Amino acid sequence: MNHFNINRRQFLYGATASLALSTFGARGMDLINPAKPFRVGLIGTGWYGKSDLFRLMQVAPVEVIALCDVDKNQLSEAAKLVTQRQKSGKTPRLYGNYQKMLSENQLDIVLIGTPDHWHSLQMIDAVKAGSHVYVQKPISVDVMEGEAMVAAARKYNKVVQVGTQRKSTPHLIEAKKKIVDAGLLGKISHVEMCCYYHMKANGNPPVQAVPDYLDYEMWTGPAPLRPYDGSPHVRWWRTFMEYGNGIMGDMCIHMFDTVRWMLKLGWPNKISSTGGIYVQKEGKSNIADTQSAIFEYDELNCVWQHRSWGTPADPEYPWSFTLFGEKGTLRASTMSYDFTPEGKGEKIHGDCVFEKEKYPEDLKEDKIELNAAPATRLHMLDFISAIDNSSRPVADIQEGHISTASCIMANLSMKTGRPIVYDPKKREIVGDREANALLSRPYRDPYKHPHHDKV
Repeated sequence: MNHFNINRRQFLYGATASLALSTFGARGMDLINPAKPFRVGLIGTGWYGKSDLFRLMQVAPVEVIALCDVDKNQLSEAAKLVTQRQKSGKTPRLYGNYQKMLSENQLDIVLIGTPDHWHSLQMIDAVKAGSHVYVQKPISVDVMEGEAMVAAARKYNKVVQVGTQRKSTPHLIEAKKKIVDAGLLGKISHVEMCCYYHMKANGNPPVQAVPDYLDYEMWTGPAPLRPYDGSPHVRWWRTFMEYGNGIMGDMCIHMFDTVRWMLKLGWPNKISSTGGIYVQKEGKSNIADTQSAIFEYDELNCVWQHRSWGTPADPEYPWSFTLFGEKGTLRASTMSYDFTPEGKGEKIHGDCVFEKEKYPEDLKEDKIELNAAPATRLHMLDFISAIDNSSRPVADIQEGHISTASCIMANLSMKTGRPIVYDPKKREIVGDREANALLSRPYRDPYKHPHHDKV
């Protein structure tokens, strides 16, 4: 049964409107007068958790039933903002334990905005509880977590959308259609991807007492328990491999996932990587500040490079991908794209879409990525459409798993010093016992690592 009655006069204005209409038909319009609003819960009420929730609230009829966070201050602030934004004016129920939230509420949708090391257990528990899930990227911290997540989504027949919203970015959809799909590049046999942002937190804060408003044991969960040395929120936790997969797992996944979508690529044939901490050695951070990786396909290499120091190779495209074709080149980022033909031909440029007039509340939102907001709204519409039609979303959990696991295995290649060849049918790295042992990370007691056969 459809959740919506559509009022055609309430059409989404701006560039996203035509994209939404062509992609979803009726789903591309404002969805009003719901027969039954979605009951929504959010786990992880920090920066991007709230951002995802607010984008969903802007495009779909929802009632935010519950919020969960281990930081009481962060949780109470999120509750105030949600209460102000939702039409009912109701205050969501607040939880410090996500399992209690899932058990006490019948939620249609659960959004997961926690650090990477929590994604797998929370997504699996949410689909078991009967909810559809929107989970941030990367979906997991190890490959076998991802395999279990895909298995759980299929077993419980739930829609799981991954927050790789470049697939729903208006100007990148345009570039794919007008340039890649139209054949303007010809045969594409080389791709370069990069990130040169100075994003490696690299301090040496002292060990200190855990504040009474933070449940640090629960925040750490299945990951190793590091001595508490200040708020882990936003950037600090990302600087440790205990909780994620470094800049490779944070930034490469977006560009690699976008390239795979544009070129219709599946699992790489082989993955190899080198790198380490070459420059920024003075802090506690243990993620690579310099790394190169090659994802090999038939007659095509996708090459990644990141540096969290120095200057970008191209200041106009510091975090981007470039498709090299026999007939031309497409360079693209979250902000723009440029097509340069081989020889005489016409250059094509496209820019990011903003929707400041349509959604003026965006301008008052703390830390919002205004360039990403239209993409996330379109991504949420795709998520809702998949739920309503019992179909797979554009960033289905399987696609998120391929992109996530490929980046994780680049790190494994860097660690072992050998190329990685993964067999997705057997769920193993071919001919490498040592590397296979790294496909699952050990969990801290009493947490149990999920298994694809036992979800």
